[in-house]
Amino acid sequence: MNARSENRFRSLSSAAGPLLGLVAVYLLFVAIAPSSFSTAANIQTMARQSTIVVMAALGMTLVIVSGGIDLSVGSVIALSTVVTAWLLDRGSASPLVAAVGGVATGALVGVMTGFLITRLRMAAFIVTLGMMLLVRGAAKGIAAEQKIDAPITFLNGLLASGGTWHWPAGVWITLVMAVAVAVLLRKTIFGRHVTAVGSNPLTARLCGIRVDEVKLIVYTLNGLFAGLAGLMQFSRLTVGDPTVAMGKELDVIAAVVIGGGSLSGGEGSIAGTIIGALIMTVIRSGCAQMGLPNWVQEMVTGTIIVAAVALDRLRQKRL
Repeated sequence: MNARSENRFRSLSSAAGPLLGLVAVYLLFVAIAPSSFSTAANIQTMARQSTIVVMAALGMTLVIVSGGIDLSVGSVIALSTVVTAWLLDRGSASPLVAAVGGVATGALVGVMTGFLITRLRMAAFIVTLGMMLLVRGAAKGIAAEQKIDAPITFLNGLLASGGTWHWPAGVWITLVMAVAVAVLLRKTIFGRHVTAVGSNPLTARLCGIRVDEVKLIVYTLNGLFAGLAGLMQFSRLTVGDPTVAMGKELDVIAAVVIGGGSLSGGEGSIAGTIIGALIMTVIRSGCAQMGLPNWVQEMVTGTIIVAAVALDRLRQKRL
């Protein structure tokens, strides 16, 4: 088996476990939850609820595969909603310009984060922890510590019920972006460089890979996708809220880890990330349908995250 076939086999095998987990969790709730859980309307609702986490997790997958981490995603989502609503509220920007402004703001934060990590040689954990507070404070400052109401535009319908083939436009946009990132990660030279940097940055540097440039691009893309997630969050709330997405970065990181991504770097897939996000959504929806308290779903999700990390450690030792 050559290296390419081996990598393909590892990618498929790493996604098979989370997929079986998703099927098992879904069938469990089909059996024990009310009949409303398995209806088409609830399935569409779960898809809409997963969109924000999946969109942000696309960028986080690149970050984790490259051996990094980003704790500022939730704050970037909030800042993006605030900037989008602020531009719309002023009336001087069209909905498209406001959307681009919100997404570009997320990308700019990504550039700043990548610059601090690569140029100043600072640890990603410390940099993104600081950016989490800095960006959240900036969002509150722009919004004057209150929600910004915005006029109704087509942006408000991105996650509305219905749409093409009864699926919201935001879901289709997320799927298109997921395919694009999957191709980028698996079929391009840049994607192979990202994996190489996450596997062993020193070896990657000796092989001629520009490690700092790869990391800078990865964090820029991560900020871009966090901005897109903020746009989806704005569509769902219809306001710019600087306090939204508190702790969302944990859901995003958990989606990648549950989906088979390794916190040690060098491993992860977009398919696995999507499955990881869906597993958390199914658990929350099933618990809500059964009327279980919030702490139950948090305990179940936390158990799955710990189990996923433990399995990753065991897999690393075997390799």
